[in-house]
Amino acid sequence: MKQGTRNLITDVEGILVGNAADSALKSGVTVLTATQPFTASVHVMGGAPGTRETDLLGSDCLVQQVDALVLSGGSAFGLDAAAGVADALAQAGRGYKVGNVRVPIVPAAILFDLLNGGNKDWTTNPYHGLGRQALFAATDQFDLGTAGAGTGATTATLKGGLGSASLQLDDSMTVGALVAVNPVGSATLPESRQFWAAPFEIDGEFGGAGLPETAPSPESTFAGKHQSLQAGANTTIAIVATSADLTSSQAQRMAIAAHDGLARAIVPSHTPFDGDLVFSAATAATPRLITSADLLVLCHAAAHCLTRAVARAVRFATPEPGDTLPCWTGR
Repeated sequence: MKQGTRNLITDVEGILVGNAADSALKSGVTVLTATQPFTASVHVMGGAPGTRETDLLGSDCLVQQVDALVLSGGSAFGLDAAAGVADALAQAGRGYKVGNVRVPIVPAAILFDLLNGGNKDWTTNPYHGLGRQALFAATDQFDLGTAGAGTGATTATLKGGLGSASLQLDDSMTVGALVAVNPVGSATLPESRQFWAAPFEIDGEFGGAGLPETAPSPESTFAGKHQSLQAGANTTIAIVATSADLTSSQAQRMAIAAHDGLARAIVPSHTPFDGDLVFSAATAATPRLITSADLLVLCHAAAHCLTRAVARAVRFATPEPGDTLPCWTGR
């Protein structure tokens, strides 16, 4: 395995990503779409998820492919971003065909960024428009850090952000990850610039801060912060994608395995206060039968990419007026 050309999820053939954000709002939207409808699934391990149209991703459901996946800030308000994306896709003639109409299938997940210092005193929900903007911006290149759904994201100690990473597998298949990092936990060791994800870093892709010399104690990794937590005020949401031709069940297995990537990069992860969720997407750009052994490799690669994407999200966050937390670059 080696790092993809761009080291972005768009190294997966057919995948496009677009960001939109409002700096005053300190929030934004990221849309993943593709040149054709794609197989998708989802797995939730956090205790406070916020989602739209995730039930239809079950392998027993009628519609097996989707037109886009949406990651958004704004908590429940951010779910309106998916409506903006669906409206724009319908106008472009995309969607599941029923008679003479097309219904775009746009599952979405949100994170909570309403207490990050931005102006949330809106009269009209801004996320519908941000969703449309993000879809129209979709391309194979996009910004990381303080961008899209990661614009207002935070971690326990630093600004969070939007991250991505990829791997080119030896058999020509590609795997990538996209993540908006906004957890209760931390992406770095206590009082350190070193990332929990450090053992998985490739070519200094998240700053080359190195490995810790000693392991931190369990107490120091959270330092009693649980006493001041607010339920539902966090969440890390992600997408892992592959060029492989996966069934819905195989795609779900990849989403499940990818959660290991969050656990390696964020401490603690999957808490009752987070809505940690991973979508999976398969474009079938590499058309061949996927064996059980192939699926094992894809699952491992997805978790590996997601671990690195988390660190890259925090590494590329940039300071903005009114921030409540510092950036990794300023540590």
